[in-house]
Amino acid sequence: MYKIGLIGKNLRNSFSKKLFDKKFKKENINDFNYNLFEINSIKELESLIEGEDIIGLNVTSPYKEIIINYIDKLDEISRITRSVNTIFINNKKKYIKGYNTDVYGFEKSLISLLPKKIKINALVLGNGGVSKSICYVLKKREINFLIVSREKRNKHIISYEESEKYLQSHKLIINTTILGSKDHINLYPKINYEKLSKENYLFDVVYNPAESLFLNKGRGKGAKIMNGKTMLIAQAEHSFAIWKKNLQLIKKC
Repeated sequence: MYKIGLIGKNLRNSFSKKLFDKKFKKENINDFNYNLFEINSIKELESLIEGEDIIGLNVTSPYKEIIINYIDKLDEISRITRSVNTIFINNKKKYIKGYNTDVYGFEKSLISLLPKKIKINALVLGNGGVSKSICYVLKKREINFLIVSREKRNKHIISYEESEKYLQSHKLIINTTILGSKDHINLYPKINYEKLSKENYLFDVVYNPAESLFLNKGRGKGAKIMNGKTMLIAQAEHSFAIWKKNLQLIKKC
């Protein structure tokens, strides 16, 4: 039995275990077991891996960036984004490789959300680990964007107050913060929703609840909206493919 799972904080609202349990049952996969491992510090990673004999983990907030310090090798995307949400652990060689499957999940979602060949600019709300994955995809698809943070840092990272003057020109708005998630259900990013219209596209990495206040306010103005469920499922499938591929390579050695 191969042990895999998710590490992070406040995992009680995570859908990951339900998602994988459903997948394993549907596809009659009996040699994998997925669990949630809530840790208070990334320093607990080493003892967790040794104690549970784990071969793979998904990584969520707040460890997507700091976990890099515990990884032996990064794939190309995680090296560029400096954000890791999937790791494979070779217990025989005591070797950990990090991957970023958030990029795969978000790009699949973005293709579904936006009309083909649309010319659009974006605002990315938040500057954490998942934000870096979002920005990677936007660059790849040649979508100009600005990052919106609590404080202005440079010409590419502006404040929420400053974001108001870009709401007319940047029609794609992406929330990468935890605001609106189950533990912060009554909160939302402080942009001027009165300036939104049916020309806007709103994406939220939050998937629980299905419609955050951010998306609800956008829908009220006629905007097209999408939550993070498609991204979650796509990145999870990609993670599982990575774990299986690495296991096959080990067996051949």
